[in-house]
Amino acid sequence: MKDLRHVALACISMTAVIAAVPASAEVPTPPRPLTPPQSITSPENAAARPIPLEDLISTRGMLSAAWSADGRQLFFATNLTGRYNIWRVDAAGGWPVQLTQSDEAQRGLAVSPDGSTLYFQQDHGGDEQYDILAVPTAGGAVRNLTATPEVRESGALIAPDGKTIAISTKLRSQGQTNLALLDPDSGKVRALTAEADPQWDWSPVAWADQGRTLIANRSFTDSSAGEVWAVDIASGKARRLLGAPKTRIEASGASSDGTVLSVTSNAGTGQDHAGIYSIKDKRWRWLAPTPWSQEAGAMAPDGKSFVVTTNTDGRTEIALADVATLAVRPVPLQPGVNAPAGAVPFSPDSKRLLVLRSGANAPGQPTVIDLASGGVAATFPLAVASLDPATLPGSAIVTYPSFDGTRISAVLTIPFNARRDGHNPAIVMPHGGPTGQALDSFSGVVAAFASRGYFVIQPNPRGSTGYGQAFQSANYQDLGGGDLKDVLAAKDFLVSSGYVDPARVGITGGSYGGFMTLMAIGRAPDAFAAAVQMFGIIDWRTMWEHEDAGLQAYQKSLLGDPATYPKVYDATSPLTWLKAAKAPLLSLQGDNDIRVPRGQAQQVTDALKARGATAEVVFYPGEGHGFYKRENQLDSLRRRIEWFDRYLKPKAQ
Repeated sequence: MKDLRHVALACISMTAVIAAVPASAEVPTPPRPLTPPQSITSPENAAARPIPLEDLISTRGMLSAAWSADGRQLFFATNLTGRYNIWRVDAAGGWPVQLTQSDEAQRGLAVSPDGSTLYFQQDHGGDEQYDILAVPTAGGAVRNLTATPEVRESGALIAPDGKTIAISTKLRSQGQTNLALLDPDSGKVRALTAEADPQWDWSPVAWADQGRTLIANRSFTDSSAGEVWAVDIASGKARRLLGAPKTRIEASGASSDGTVLSVTSNAGTGQDHAGIYSIKDKRWRWLAPTPWSQEAGAMAPDGKSFVVTTNTDGRTEIALADVATLAVRPVPLQPGVNAPAGAVPFSPDSKRLLVLRSGANAPGQPTVIDLASGGVAATFPLAVASLDPATLPGSAIVTYPSFDGTRISAVLTIPFNARRDGHNPAIVMPHGGPTGQALDSFSGVVAAFASRGYFVIQPNPRGSTGYGQAFQSANYQDLGGGDLKDVLAAKDFLVSSGYVDPARVGITGGSYGGFMTLMAIGRAPDAFAAAVQMFGIIDWRTMWEHEDAGLQAYQKSLLGDPATYPKVYDATSPLTWLKAAKAPLLSLQGDNDIRVPRGQAQQVTDALKARGATAEVVFYPGEGHGFYKRENQLDSLRRRIEWFDRYLKPKAQ
């Protein structure tokens, strides 16, 4: 194959290669300086070497966590065996004990008030049709409490007396999610709400008034609006506590008497901010303002404090806010992505906090913080020993201008020992969503690429969360338009650094990142030398035809109704543009994906092969929207590495 460095596109700005997007003003985002591309440097490290893929995949993840009722133990849903099952460990540290064994991923952990039973949710081969199950905390047989193939049950919240569990329920045939009560002894379910609009979802937040009232959120499907309600358990009568048109308001915790709520809202500023709402006085109290996204979290069992998480340009910090004074005390953790772990991260005595700490060179690690001293009480390493922070590639948050002047942030992971000679390969990795965000956390995929000499940039294009509602809504009916130009500008930034060869840049992503990958190779066919997409959308019309009503509601919030906006659906579907695609494409897809059905991956592969283009597809049985089984994680990562090595690195002489 001809050396890709000789392809004549080195001087072309990638943001100019797609058809013109209508001119628009800069989208407002939090103020921050632009990053000079030449300021990026690759550090020298004599110990650097490619990280074994097996070690990256064998580094465990965590889907959920919960404290025991007495605070002496912790429960983790983690993949120590290659499957996300449930383990119990002493809160002070020690060897974990396995409680469940299943090929299915388990999550949503909640412990009964008497400490005897652990409740969790589990689907079937990634189909997202969750049931609620129970296992004795001392070990024993697992019971499926619901076993309802046509109903999804999730979000278990146990009443103070342990006799009732509040859950969210969704019929397979409907889009909306409702509230219900589950009797853990009989398995009987009693509906609490009867939402008629498929664009709204209910979720339980907290029990109040000794279990007589349930605090719940009612949220619009695209997170652009939200309300807080109180539901009387005896009568089922619901009353709205908080809500305003086109405003997001979300409760995250409540005092035991239900009179005070920890709440997040974007009212007034369009950016999330945290505060306290007194139901009795109908009075708000807000934390000090910040331009960045700030979220209220769970309230401590003693009602004296609540968690606050601030997302500052892709890095998150945790603090405790005093309910009485709103004084904020930071939880001392290293920079990166720090988040409270579990639905209730506080120990039952409110003296400890369970957090998950992660960074580009620090795999996720559950950590118990002693709140009195601020010190670490216990850690639970999940990484394989070879993943030493000293030899893992580091990262930087960079900001660059897009076509209309809008400031776009990205997480840039920089390989060691790279020469600024314009010959290095790179990967652009758009995130899923689009209502999501690339965070400066550990990624085994990114570490695999960066340790093999690739610069990896994860942009946050318009449509991403974390930068305000105006930015999040800026790609409405323009998916693969302005946001694609934001992604292409990430390549421009890399090339301008002097490190990266413009002819040796690939693109890869999953879900909406897969969609962006497909749009990129179709609308900007000379921009990328190779591509790997995972469960990405090729045609919004066929997606609409095969989606359930809930996913249709979400799609409608992004594009409108297909019957009303047919031209929008044409312009935003990769199928419209793939006739121009040149880059070799690998598609990876779960057989059981309900969000992006396997037919989408087959459709794009068939379309490209019919034109004589290079395209391959791999399907993984027993997987849904994302791969959870270790052997499939390893296989998919190995295929991505081999694909880009083949097309982005020079052949050995």
